[in-house]
Amino acid sequence: MEVSLGHKRKQQEFSLVSVSHLSPSSSSTSPSPPVVACFSADSLELRFQQDFDSSDVIKFDLQAAQVFKLGPVQSVCISEGSEAAKEKSYSRGIAIEFNNEEQSKAFHCAFEQWKKEAFVQGAQLSNGTVSTSKSKFDDKIEASSAKMYFHYYGQLLHQQNMLQDYVRTGTYFAAVIENRTDFTGRVVVDVGAGSGILSLFAAQAGAKHVYAVEASEMAEYARKLIAGNPSLGKRITVVKGKVEEVELPEKADILISEPMGTLLVNERMLESYVIARDRFLIPDGKMFPGNGRIHMAPFSDEYLFIEIANKALFWQQQSYYGVDLTPLYGSAFQGYFSQPVVDAFDPRLLVAPSISHTIDFTKIKEEELYEIEIPLKFISLVGARVHGLACWFDVLFNGSTVQRWLTTAPGAPTTHWYQLRCVLLQPLYVMAGQEITGQLRLVAHNAQSYTIHLTMGVKMWGPGAEQGEVLQSSSCKLDLKEPYYRMSQPQAYTVAPDQQQHPLIHAQDIHIQGQDADEPDVELQ
Repeated sequence: MEVSLGHKRKQQEFSLVSVSHLSPSSSSTSPSPPVVACFSADSLELRFQQDFDSSDVIKFDLQAAQVFKLGPVQSVCISEGSEAAKEKSYSRGIAIEFNNEEQSKAFHCAFEQWKKEAFVQGAQLSNGTVSTSKSKFDDKIEASSAKMYFHYYGQLLHQQNMLQDYVRTGTYFAAVIENRTDFTGRVVVDVGAGSGILSLFAAQAGAKHVYAVEASEMAEYARKLIAGNPSLGKRITVVKGKVEEVELPEKADILISEPMGTLLVNERMLESYVIARDRFLIPDGKMFPGNGRIHMAPFSDEYLFIEIANKALFWQQQSYYGVDLTPLYGSAFQGYFSQPVVDAFDPRLLVAPSISHTIDFTKIKEEELYEIEIPLKFISLVGARVHGLACWFDVLFNGSTVQRWLTTAPGAPTTHWYQLRCVLLQPLYVMAGQEITGQLRLVAHNAQSYTIHLTMGVKMWGPGAEQGEVLQSSSCKLDLKEPYYRMSQPQAYTVAPDQQQHPLIHAQDIHIQGQDADEPDVELQ
């Protein structure tokens, strides 16, 4: 059985026990069992017939039909007639008997989805656009971004990239299988199911039924994969659509999902995870994972800083085919520093112990993910030039039997998320024991990502430090949507003091032309 929104699906069938006419005046006979109920996208009809070759067919217009449940396995389907004297009449109806209660629930859910699709298709305007209300997802996400997002995750090669992340996939498998007591006999909703691998894990752990919700075309591949594992697939229903829009026939005892992006929050799928919690999860139901932590620490990496700065040297050419490129040098320089760096780095580049910010997926409100402010406070362990803030995340599977952490920390086995570093255009100088303060502010935007606002400052050190005066401060603005993917493996950088004496290009030696009000702020006091 499958529940679908009907997008690009021609039909959907249910094998029923029987149907019979309700109207006593009807002389026609019902099809003999077994009976097939077929939803058709081409004709926007619900048909009841003995088999595909049978001429004895009962048809209902999906826009005019209604289905009412009479009992666990009995329902009636009626067709609306005219409305007179404020009283609605029905032209005809049939009684339906299902094989079991689960099939009844699935049929009613499918009916609502197909009816909804029928109204959308029936509301075509003369210019070819569709007149339909936007979902919450559509209201906050730019259509072009959503199109690219679902196209990306609709391809098997990208699913393979995630499946081959053995840290990710292995941790999910262990978290589910080691906590069978949380899954056995329970209803599970897989939010953003992708290939359906987590749904299959849940079924392996004994789930009573799993609803795999997937909005991209990957849903079709998930159906094929699940059908190829029939012992597990018989307890899995693929639901094609967004969690903000789909309807499910029952509440879930547990949600499972992989909603994490770079820096935990990129792609804004955490919001969909929280919406699924509010829509489908029973009170006190479990979420796998249940919370996440963003970890942060200042770092020193002269090589990375110079690598980024040198990218803009192209724009210092004064005669590029006779053209002076230098007017754009300042903009290019700032542009390169507006890209967060995604790579795996040596944890020895960190100059202070990390701090963390926790997001409890079971309690947080969706709106609280629109803007996240994290105060920063570190004590430097060494004297160094601080080039920015390094970030990574982990998530917790708080099972009843075993607790499992999935981490993306530097020094741990590398995942496809790597780590992320925000590089300051103006580095800071610190001494051992000196306090570093600031703020990391993440503001969501409609391209399914965040704008990063980072401010870091170094407080006075030594006599008079209790006054708390900031000696240096530096800030930058970065777009999490447009990172610099520097996928090199971590290198064991030496940190000998004499390395600081190499003739490198430093930001303070370069004149940056004034930009608009949103440019990074650099202040030396």
